[in-house]
Amino acid sequence: MTDFNAFSDIVSTLAGPRASGLKVDNGQVSFVLDVAAMDAQQRDELDARLRTELQQAGAQSVRIVMTAERIAPRLIAVASGKGGVGKSTLSTNLAVAMALAGRSVGLVDADIYGPSQPRLMGAEDSKPEAEGNKLFPVKGAGGVPFLSMGQVAKPGQAIAWRGPMAGNALSQLVDAHWGNVRDIVVDMPPGTGDIQLSMIQKHKPMGAVIISTPQDLALMDAARAIGFFDTAKVPIIGLVENMAGYLCPHCGEMSDPFGSGGAEAAAAELGIPFLGRIPLDIAIRKASDAGVPPALGEGPIASAYGAIARQVIDWMDNPKAPPA
Repeated sequence: MTDFNAFSDIVSTLAGPRASGLKVDNGQVSFVLDVAAMDAQQRDELDARLRTELQQAGAQSVRIVMTAERIAPRLIAVASGKGGVGKSTLSTNLAVAMALAGRSVGLVDADIYGPSQPRLMGAEDSKPEAEGNKLFPVKGAGGVPFLSMGQVAKPGQAIAWRGPMAGNALSQLVDAHWGNVRDIVVDMPPGTGDIQLSMIQKHKPMGAVIISTPQDLALMDAARAIGFFDTAKVPIIGLVENMAGYLCPHCGEMSDPFGSGGAEAAAAELGIPFLGRIPLDIAIRKASDAGVPPALGEGPIASAYGAIARQVIDWMDNPKAPPA
């Protein structure tokens, strides 16, 4: 076996397709190493192993040119026209269900003034570390990395920032060290104000998921949110109906305190996909308060979140063109 073949085998075994352009000249070994999505420790460890094994195999010198073409994660905005419809809970469970489906997904809590993801993700005591001006996401439920202003502010502290400050904070959460995360679910604040505009202008989402409860007032606000994203040329992935029916744990009777089927009918009228419905169930509230997203479990609720996640994944793999 020639020196080239021996060195090639070592590089291929340790670096695989990350290595390219191998050259060997009088014992001098050089090649290009793609380190995209690797953190500093992983890069250093791979570099050290390559140099050690190549030198043990007879290399007089080793030159490794590291390169990384940063691929920005794709953003999925989860939005509503008003508060109190379960947007944050849907964001959490959508991210977890996508991760369970094998996607490399992260979560950003863009609700600057009312961050709830640290509780929902079961990581209230975890604080993000920083390298330079960039944050490293914290691992939450289901191993999903996430960032929230709630991890930075003191517990119970009111965040009283004007629009530009809030927009800058959001940018810091999005422009973090996301590693190999391909898709980021963004839990948007309710409404169509400064934070939403900052997101659209600086970090344009690939698509938006709109959530509403079945009653007419909520659907009116959801329609405004849809109009906002249409105007910004952000495609609507679909509409989710939350709190869709209540199953009494005592008598087993199903009731519809907020009406039934309104979101599905609205989706049909607006010409957008209907992604599914989530019931009003005390099990969701208890699990969410405990930091254990229901999507991690089994049963009808987990299946409902999983079905929504699969449709979002299908859309991300085959995105529809933005409105004209």
